[in-house]
Amino acid sequence: MQATAYTYDAETRSGSVLLDDGTPVPFDAPAFDAGGLRLLRPGQRVRIETEGQGDALRITLVTLQTL
Repeated sequence: MQATAYTYDAETRSGSVLLDDGTPVPFDAPAFDAGGLRLLRPGQRVRIETEGQGDALRITLVTLQTL
């Protein structure tokens, strides 16, 4: 699934993305670390992997979207 980076805190390595419908979804350090990134800037397109649905939706991986 694709999304847009919305917030990112380098100290905690956590933040949030916006899904294409505008829904914000938070991610934690393990999801960020799983993608092997060092930094994330708001506005960057990212690829995410998730589990769960609705209010239980959880991001398990954040990485940069590449073509």
